[in-house]
Amino acid sequence: MMDKLRCMAVFVAVVEQGGFSAAAQALAISAVMVGKYIQQLETQLGTRLIERTTRRQSLTMAGINYFDNCKKILEQVRWAESSIESLQVAPQGLLRVSAPVNLGAMLIAPLLADYLAQYPQVKLELILSNARVDLIEDGFDLAIRTGALRDANLVARALPDYRMLLCASPAYLQQHGTPQSPADLAQHHCLTHLVWGHRQGWPEPLQLNQQAWPTKSRLACNDSQALRQAALHGAGIVLQPEVLLAEDIHAGRLIPLLPDFLPPALPVHLLYLPDTRPRPKLTSLVDYLLAQLPRQL
Repeated sequence: MMDKLRCMAVFVAVVEQGGFSAAAQALAISAVMVGKYIQQLETQLGTRLIERTTRRQSLTMAGINYFDNCKKILEQVRWAESSIESLQVAPQGLLRVSAPVNLGAMLIAPLLADYLAQYPQVKLELILSNARVDLIEDGFDLAIRTGALRDANLVARALPDYRMLLCASPAYLQQHGTPQSPADLAQHHCLTHLVWGHRQGWPEPLQLNQQAWPTKSRLACNDSQALRQAALHGAGIVLQPEVLLAEDIHAGRLIPLLPDFLPPALPVHLLYLPDTRPRPKLTSLVDYLLAQLPRQL
């Protein structure tokens, strides 16, 4: 559910700016998002606040009364925030972070542990999921995402790219040989993640240079760590993120394969909502991750 105070602030902006588009520009969000805030507010209140037609919009009687009260409430909130600003000598409070499963488990979680040691008054909730979350509706302060950006209304801070690697154990390669091209993979045991589709195969987008990737697999699983363990025990060739396999590669437990045929790396970004107000805890976490993650990735 959207934050009610945020909904109230958007409503006040719509009235003061004279429309959804002007309010969106003033708040640096989309007009569609402004509409969602107003709709959420009207749903919660059980009444229409703004009468909207194709040519004009006007406040209802309920909207007129609610506007005056909203301004008073928001002003009180601003006074309350300013009264404790001088006391915030260090970041404090709860931060909710969304991250992809592998990246979050392997890199973000250890970094957050170090961050908490530096900022003892901050509490963190780390939610690992490969699904894209809505920072407002799902109540997140920060999201780490891989892939192309889809929301221009968020602040995006770039991180190093996210790469996939092909690997197998030395024992497997000794027994089955080392593939020299993607075509050779048809003769090998390839480990498949079930999220790639219902069939037991590697994803179609990974067909590069006219070389087809394997279409069948002897072992499929819905968990990347399980596939990594299977590869370590010689079950076959695994295609998984570098962040998941890097330690095993460094230790010689897994051998990288076909470096010239790997899928393109994906961009990675830290995403958060724009806001002109000071946010010590979020700023401290963003700065910390921007300093640490490039070394890890």
